[in-house]
Amino acid sequence: MSSIPFESLPLDPTGSPGNAWGRFGRDDQLGTLNLLTPEVIVEAAKEIRTGVRISLDWPLSMPTYPSFERDPFQQQIVHRRPNCINDDILTFNTQGSTQWDGFRHYAHQQSKRFYNGHTQEEIESSDVLGLHVVTEAGGITGRGILLDYAGWADEHDIALSPLTSSSIPIAHLTQLMHDHAIRPRPADILFIRSGFTRAYHALSDADRHALARRPSPDFIGLEASEAAVRWLWEHQFAAVAGDAPSFERAPIRGAHADKRFNLHEWVLAGWGCPIGELFDLERLAAHCRETGRYEFFLASVPLKVVGGVATPPNSVAIF
Repeated sequence: MSSIPFESLPLDPTGSPGNAWGRFGRDDQLGTLNLLTPEVIVEAAKEIRTGVRISLDWPLSMPTYPSFERDPFQQQIVHRRPNCINDDILTFNTQGSTQWDGFRHYAHQQSKRFYNGHTQEEIESSDVLGLHVVTEAGGITGRGILLDYAGWADEHDIALSPLTSSSIPIAHLTQLMHDHAIRPRPADILFIRSGFTRAYHALSDADRHALARRPSPDFIGLEASEAAVRWLWEHQFAAVAGDAPSFERAPIRGAHADKRFNLHEWVLAGWGCPIGELFDLERLAAHCRETGRYEFFLASVPLKVVGGVATPPNSVAIF
């Protein structure tokens, strides 16, 4: 549990609602990744027992047509004639496929301030909050836990609609953890499987094209509520991630969402907790169900781009 009660937020009274600015120092650029201490990593490594490794990255070319008006992945093979040598040139939006959102991605929209109070002007004129800092600190590496909500919902005859705007209730996740005997520890890295990638793979190419061009980006995600931010804060996750295009229910604003508790503003900009999206959790979920183990060692090393905003995670779960 956090040594700082939820009721003590915001820590910086001049900042955004619920912020934890200054918790790790005024110049901190790692946020909750500071919880991944050497001692935590050593303990997390005890989850490695069988050596089974499962990639959690979707191919960079998936989804075929990204939502939110992002350009799709492109690859150009360059034959270095006259030699039999190839290069390739990749062009992609770092948020077009599996991604970690860094602290430069999303600010508190009303105040226009990023984690620890940084401004857009600072982002554009320096490398502050860049993801290279995360890489230099050892990446996002520690004990991962999977909450297989899609599998749990199947077991309880709860109909899911991952390709529509729908919420994953905190009450359901609490019951799921009880049923699967999952006991989160501070500094765990949370993954929630909604079944989005399963639903996406079942679509035709035409359906995928239409999905990306809907007037509203409607997708399943965690409920945006006081209950959600309290639950996340109390568990003190080092990072949180899901398999849908948005960690929270999308669109992230609207009548369905409590505008006081926008998760991107609270979690990413307020606490400095990285948010992951579009992770491929299908093989992971199958292995967890087969073995009855929902905890694993996670190794994820962001691209070392100075001033990077977001990144493919380059992630693997190790059992």
